Amino acid sequence: MKDSIKALRELEKRLYAYQYAMAVADYDSETVAPPESSAGRAEAMEVLSRAYFDQLVSADTAALLQRAAADAETEQEKAEVRELQRSYDEIGKIPAEEYAAFTKLTQESMPAWGKAKRGNDFASFAPYLEKIVESLRAQAHYFAPDRDPYEVWLDRYEHGLTIAQCDTFFAALRETIVPLLAAIKERGSAIRTDFLYQDWPIEQQRKLSKKIMEVWGLDPDHCVLGETEHPFTSGFWHGDVRITTHYMPQDMFSNLYSVAHEGGHALYELNVDPKYDYTILAGGATTGLHESQSRLFENYVGRSRAFIHYLYPTLLELFPQQLNGVTEEIYRAVNRAEPSLIRTEADELTYSLHIMVRYELEKALMQGTLTVAELPAAWNAKYKEYLGVDVPDDTHGCLQDIHWAMGDMGYFPSYALGSAYSAQAVDDLRKTMDLDAQWAEGNMQPLKDALRSRVWQHGRAKEPQWLVQSLCGGAFDAAHYTNYLKNKYTELYGL
Repeated sequence: MKDSIKALRELEKRLYAYQYAMAVADYDSETVAPPESSAGRAEAMEVLSRAYFDQLVSADTAALLQRAAADAETEQEKAEVRELQRSYDEIGKIPAEEYAAFTKLTQESMPAWGKAKRGNDFASFAPYLEKIVESLRAQAHYFAPDRDPYEVWLDRYEHGLTIAQCDTFFAALRETIVPLLAAIKERGSAIRTDFLYQDWPIEQQRKLSKKIMEVWGLDPDHCVLGETEHPFTSGFWHGDVRITTHYMPQDMFSNLYSVAHEGGHALYELNVDPKYDYTILAGGATTGLHESQSRLFENYVGRSRAFIHYLYPTLLELFPQQLNGVTEEIYRAVNRAEPSLIRTEADELTYSLHIMVRYELEKALMQGTLTVAELPAAWNAKYKEYLGVDVPDDTHGCLQDIHWAMGDMGYFPSYALGSAYSAQAVDDLRKTMDLDAQWAEGNMQPLKDALRSRVWQHGRAKEPQWLVQSLCGGAFDAAHYTNYLKNKYTELYGL
């Protein structure tokens, strides 16, 4: 190994250590940290992020990347140089003080968001969001002054994604979803839902969470489940991934599908090839690819008739009174199409409408055609227009998601893209695998082996476009997703 590659690896390990420390602080803040602890953590995170910036962005690093680019011989070495150069280019033009200050800002804004959500107090969170939008615009301008600032961030989350591509993609979804919803409302057969919302003991829900993790194959020595306001996944290392859920006493299925979803994220992180440990190639490649895995396990597996048939005895054992006399109704109920307020509890059909609302609003915020003060009213209007529901308060409206408080504008389209990627992947896998027969036995291993081969093992060593094609079995085509929705809901509602 050339000296430049050795030096590059040493730099990558230092960067990993800083990222690890910040990830632990983030996870702690959302799970067990006391409510009034944010000020001290924000100061520490500002220092850590500045140290990370100084390690990555320097004349020494620029020179090292030049030498390493000339010396790289293996595919992995070339990928490390490519991805590190990309990171250098993305943040190298941002003033160091602003980079660190933004980290501090998000550490302050996340607990402010949580408090605002609990108290239905958007006004208290608005000043933080205004600063976040302003900072993200500035960062985008530093990186690409002549480019739409929102598109800069779309590309950051899903490399190569443009506003034009998003507009076309969402238009195709809208053309499928809106007529399907209208048909369901006009002539769809009734679905029984009376048993969904009742008392579901939390301790029994915890046992169900453990069961889902066991079936997914999440080793408790390497993956633990915590509890938080908003479910999420944190990958620290290929042998240390944390997932969280939120238990609702009146809604057991919300937790079930949160654990299924976050478990999909965890499987991706846990199955990256260990040879990429402590390098920039470790972890998932893009947010769209990551969401494709979580949505696949949440919906294509978790809501399938085959898997629900497998899970039914466990559900009946844990909740005998609540599910007395309920059998096939579970499959139909958890797949019902019912316009609602909360994205994380939305059905597959209406889910992308929730994403469209966020896509259009965050694009307008970043482009300056919508102010933060106007956000609640704009949110409520779009929910009325797209989903036909009245938003009762900001807690159930524009305060429901943590993403903007974290500074993640441009992330939301990844959920819809991920759903579409996974639809095409499942179509391709069905050509050679009897997935339903495997899922009916609770056997996830063949699916996991296929996903590990196509995507998981590669981490960020392959370019995102290559990984998408590998996952999908060919060039991405959203028609697989729209056909899936049409076929599923036509059958479900007897249209």
